[in-house]
Amino acid sequence: MNIFSAENIRNICVMGHGGSGKTSLVEAILSKAGVSDRFGKVSDGTTVSDYDPEEIKRQISINLTVEPYEWKTEKIGLTKVNLIDTPGYFDFVGDAICGVRVCGSALIVVNAKSGVQVGTEQAYELATGKGMAKMFFVSNMDDEYADFASVVAQLKEKFGKSVAPFRIPIKDGKKIKGYVNVVSGRAYTINNDIETEIPIPDDMADIYNEYHEFLLEAVAESSEEMLERYLEGGVITDEEMRSVLKEAVRAGVVAPVYGGFSTGTTFAVRSLMDAMLKYLPTPIQCPPELAEKDGEPVELTGSNTDPLAALVFKTVADPYVGKMSIFRVYSGVIRPDSTVFNPNKGVSERIGKLYMLRGKKQIEVTELRAGDIGAVTKLAQTQTGDALCSPSAPVISLTGITLPKPNLSMAIVPKSKGDEEKINSGLSRLNEEDPTFSVEVNNETKETVISGLGDLHLEVICSKLQSKFGVGVNLQPPTIPYRETIRKSVKVQGRHKKQSGGHGQFGDVWIEFSPHDGDDLIFEENVFGGAVPKNYFPAVEKGLRECIARGPLAGYPVVGLKAVLVDGSYHPVDSSEMAFKMAASIAYKDGLPQAAPVLLEPVGRLEVTVPEGQMGDVTGDINKRRGRILDMSPIGGGKGKVTAEVPLGEMSRYSSDLRSMTQGRGSFSFEFIRYEEAPANIAQKIIEARK
Repeated sequence: MNIFSAENIRNICVMGHGGSGKTSLVEAILSKAGVSDRFGKVSDGTTVSDYDPEEIKRQISINLTVEPYEWKTEKIGLTKVNLIDTPGYFDFVGDAICGVRVCGSALIVVNAKSGVQVGTEQAYELATGKGMAKMFFVSNMDDEYADFASVVAQLKEKFGKSVAPFRIPIKDGKKIKGYVNVVSGRAYTINNDIETEIPIPDDMADIYNEYHEFLLEAVAESSEEMLERYLEGGVITDEEMRSVLKEAVRAGVVAPVYGGFSTGTTFAVRSLMDAMLKYLPTPIQCPPELAEKDGEPVELTGSNTDPLAALVFKTVADPYVGKMSIFRVYSGVIRPDSTVFNPNKGVSERIGKLYMLRGKKQIEVTELRAGDIGAVTKLAQTQTGDALCSPSAPVISLTGITLPKPNLSMAIVPKSKGDEEKINSGLSRLNEEDPTFSVEVNNETKETVISGLGDLHLEVICSKLQSKFGVGVNLQPPTIPYRETIRKSVKVQGRHKKQSGGHGQFGDVWIEFSPHDGDDLIFEENVFGGAVPKNYFPAVEKGLRECIARGPLAGYPVVGLKAVLVDGSYHPVDSSEMAFKMAASIAYKDGLPQAAPVLLEPVGRLEVTVPEGQMGDVTGDINKRRGRILDMSPIGGGKGKVTAEVPLGEMSRYSSDLRSMTQGRGSFSFEFIRYEEAPANIAQKIIEARK
């Protein structure tokens, strides 16, 4: 491919609900641009974007992919477009966030049959939060139940006056034969990409007039001068409209709607590709990237002559190629066989060959300039979210990528013994590729626990362990780390006496056990008259510390225990540290069952964000989980936040349950805060299960 500078580049993030047709649209665009030698289908597993075996098997996008192509229009000239095809399923939203981070505009795909879905809302919120230009594309218009007007009405109801149809498909039954250009007021039929102008069909005059009024309103909203003229009943010419619309779209004030893509064909794709060049911004036309240069704030304007600044936004772990880092250049130029500095890690990295990626295809290039996207292999310490800059210039640090925290945890168990090392190695490699899941080895339960964004997310991780690293695993709920404590004080004797020829073993202690508010064991001695020599005190404490690892009820660690050594006796020959350690253990095992032991369960702070209309369902569900509602308050945008305290044992399936309750519109965070005494009926079930 040719080398392009920022003024001739478009970086566009393709987003939408899962199954809306994103990957098929990208496939049609690549076919129309002449860079793909076949028109692949998701159902056949032959698309350029979805090449991962997991994607082919499940027929969904799991990873973001970069799909560059060149396109030329008469007025704009040859341009490079970097399409970033992102997953639409919630479990893989991390890649959508990474794509949004480096793009200047979003192409949001809406299925004509399904209309606006939760993934559409999520895509719009992500793009709006970044201040990106947005364009909607209504796919599958040849479906029997496709209704362009209905989809537009849903978009306007959900996203407001900024939604403005630019082109209306002309249908003849199920067949699409042309479109009406709302901006110019002209209609066309299309036959083999040849457009023929026709009068606007009579049965479309009303819808055209309605949509033209939408455009006028959008133009008026984006310009004070136009608004004043509009309110006074003045005329806004088509030329004025087109001029204002370009700026309004680039500023994210107006979101054009196009339609006409037909599954398995490239119908109306050419006009969409032209429109993306016409309306969506170049990197230079986007707001400048904010960064720090040697600790001082600076704006990166996309100049090739400035020092290098790039951001790694995706890492691919390939068992054959190795680690591949995909990055966007924000300023300067990056070349092969050069050295760059990673300010996040404080290390220098060697750049080998540079590539542009198109799906799994690697296209070697001689350089990448500001505004462009590319990849490099085998960066040793650089990870997703890290910056790269010139080692010979002032250090430039870029804002990283804020990803959602994992909210579903499962213990991972090898199918075959001895595979633990392979599992840990594979999870480490996969974590480089996908930082939205975490891995933790629980020292208490000895379990390896992986946490992700949902059931499908964890299922895919396990499947990749098998396909990429040859290790089979199962998932099971992680062990809940309960605790035990006591509620009253007792004084007990622990006496260890054993005679087996020669020196015997003798240790005798009286210990008072009582509860205290802390977690750790408090050991004190209050012995008079040398009943127990001082040199045996540490042995008594050591014996108790070993014992508190297992409580008297269900074998969970004991917390909040105070032990005071008050009396005892010893033998000048047979007493030893081991004997007093054993005596302390006997006192512990005899005394704690008498001290009203109770089971403690972990409790966390739950914060749930949901549409206000669903707060009742969420609070009702929290109550069923033995939660205590602390606060309910609106947070704007039609959403509210519920804050509660809920036992960890009731949260194992909350991620899936909340998604089901809110149709994917809810999100939550959960953080451990303290232990509380479990209700007697719950404690009894846990104790019985433990036995």
